[in-house]
Order: sequence, then structure tokens, then C-alpha cells
Amino acid sequence: MKKINIALIGAGGMANSVHYPSLSAFEDVNLVGLCDVVESKLHATAERFEIEQRFTDYQKMLEKTSPDAVYILMPPQHLFPLVIHSLSQQHHVFIEKPPGVTLHQTREMALAAEKHGCKTMVGFNRRFIPLMQKVKAIVEEKGPIIQCMSTFHKNTPGALYYDGIIDVLTCDAIHAVDALRWLGGGEVKAVASDINRFYSERENSFNAIVKFTSGASGYLCTNWAVGGRIHTFEMHARGISAYINPDAGGCATLYTNGGTTEITPAEAAGSDAAHKAYGFYGESRHFVDCIQQDRRPLTCFADAIKTMELVGAIYRNRIDVD
Repeated sequence: MKKINIALIGAGGMANSVHYPSLSAFEDVNLVGLCDVVESKLHATAERFEIEQRFTDYQKMLEKTSPDAVYILMPPQHLFPLVIHSLSQQHHVFIEKPPGVTLHQTREMALAAEKHGCKTMVGFNRRFIPLMQKVKAIVEEKGPIIQCMSTFHKNTPGALYYDGIIDVLTCDAIHAVDALRWLGGGEVKAVASDINRFYSERENSFNAIVKFTSGASGYLCTNWAVGGRIHTFEMHARGISAYINPDAGGCATLYTNGGTTEITPAEAAGSDAAHKAYGFYGESRHFVDCIQQDRRPLTCFADAIKTMELVGAIYRNRIDVD
């Protein structure tokens, strides 16, 4: 199997804690260059992951290293031009969520990827959490999912993302939106939502019922003004129900007529390392495998359009609008 040469843009917290530890463990990946405008972060990260070529200009890095793929781990307001340029040079591209500040940006990135024949992926890692994948497979052995729920809560009522350039739902709660799409197993057919401001001048609670063409009913429940970080999921099919907390210390509990089964995140992942148990390792492995095997990644830009469209539908279809 050939080595995939990957160039890296960004030396921040997520890059260092989950993305680069994953990539550096792959025997079929070469990390050929790193770019960051903060030189102290650039050199510290490059030293840690033994990356020789270092840059403060990403275009120079791409020109000099000629990578197969680029990881662009940047705040959403800086993402678009870097993605478009990388795609124009026919580099495959991985980005973190959100996939742009607007639906328009996501669509333009997807069009550019198609035009230049590039593989793309958005880091919606919840789909790649081993516990989530294992439980979903067990549930679907009984039949298609008929009801699902995606819950995401925090205790940051006045959360302001990137100085207000992007809203809570599009920037962060989008993880719960994308997971719900994945669980629902079909296209979105109808949406009804309730959006509120709790103890804040900004909207910080987004709740919705989503009807999927698969026949499943999906429920989104998010609130940034409650007790703390709670990120849980439910999957229900004929004769089986699963309640999943994939965070460290959590577990999945499956209920059937035969009794109750529990699975921990570490058991499902075969590791208690956070980047493996929480899906970051798996999503990068999926991206590299898709390049190796000439397959379309599950969370490519074209698919991310649908998640962004569901975000838009949640905003449009409020039940309390006069």
C-alpha cells in the first residue's frame, strides 16, 4: 500500500490532542509539512510529531511539499479560501466542523471538490465513535431504526463563538444535528423546531423533531444554559432500545426482551485513549482509507451540505412563529 503524503495547516489544541496523534500512528501516512502563523506553536508541534518542513505560508508549503492531502484545522471564518485554494491544486482536503460559516460556503467547497476530483471530509467524529458504530450495528440487526435522539447540553449560556461570527447551532451543536441525520438513516422529510434564549441575549437552545424518509422519527435536544456537558444518544428499533453516553466514564445500555447489556467506550474501541474512543482516530483512518481505495468519504463536503441544510430547516420551521 502506498504512502499518503499529508500536509498540515494549524497547530492548535485539537490538532495536537486528537488529529495529529491519529495520523502519526498510521504506517501508510507521511506528514510532509506543517504550517502555522504562530512560530512557537509551529515548532513545538513539528518537534512533537517529527515534521521537518515548517512554514508560515500555507501556499508555499503546498507548492514545496506537493501533498496528496491537506488537513486544514482552522477557525471557520478563515477556512474557505484555504480550502478552495487546496482543492484548486487537486489536494484532497480534511477539515473540522463546521464546514464553513454558511451553507453557501459549504456548497461552493463541494462544487470545487467535484470540479477538481478531490476527496473531502468534515470531522463529524460522532459517526466514527466505535461505541456508536457498534451499538448502531447491534440495533439494526433487529431492523431499521424507527426512533432516535441526539442530545447535547452545556453550561455556557452566553457562548460567543469566534467573536460572534457564527452561531451556537451551526458551530457546535451541529455535531448533534449531524449525528441525528446519521441515525435517522434517510433524507429529511419534515422538521418542526423550538428555539429559545435562556439567560442570554443569544439563542442557545435548539430542539426539533425530524421526520426522515426512512420512516424514522428523530429528536434533537440541545441547550447551552443547563447543568453541564451532556452529550447522549438514543436508538430504537423493533424489540430493542439503546441509550448511549460515549464520553469517558459513560456507557451504552441496550434493552431487549432478553435482558440488559452494557458496553463501555473503551471496550468498543479496544482502547481508553481519548482520540481512539471518541472517534477521531477512526475518522482519520476512514479518510486515508478512502484515498487509498478511491472511495467517497461518508462525511464529504457534499454530505455536509445536507447537515447544513438541516440546520437551516431548524431555523426556518419554528413552531412559535406568528
